[in-house]
Amino acid sequence: MSRARVLVAEDSATVARQLRRLLADAFDVVGVVADGLSLLDAVRSEAPDVVVTDIAMPGMDGLQAAELLASEGAPCRFVFITVHAEHALVERAQHLGPCGYVLKPEAGEDLVAAVNAVLAGRPYLSPSLRRTATQ
Repeated sequence: MSRARVLVAEDSATVARQLRRLLADAFDVVGVVADGLSLLDAVRSEAPDVVVTDIAMPGMDGLQAAELLASEGAPCRFVFITVHAEHALVERAQHLGPCGYVLKPEAGEDLVAAVNAVLAGRPYLSPSLRRTATQ
C-alpha cells in the first residue's frame, strides 16, 4: 500500500523543518513551500493527497490558497496549522469540507492524527479548540 503524499506550506524555515520531521515517518512529504502562490503551483504540479498549511503566509495566505484550490476542484484535503484560534477562521476552514485545524503549540501531538483524519474524510480540531467549542 502506498503512503499518502503530503505537501507542507510554512513560511518559517525552522517550523517547516519541524513539520517535515513530524510527518516523514508516516507520509511521503512531496515538498515544502513558503508562501501561498508557491502552494498553488505545488498542488497543481505535485497532486498531494493532503496539504498541511500555515494560514498566515506572504503573498496569499494558506486559507485563501485552499479556497481557490477547492473552487478549482483540486482533489486534495487540507490541514491548517496555525497560531490563530479565532472561531471565525475555524469556521471558514470548515467550509472547505472535512479539514484539520491544528494549533502550532499542539502540532507535536496532533499533526499526524489530523492528517490521518482528513485522509479518512473526517474533520479534526486540536483538543483545546474542541474544549473551547463545547464551553
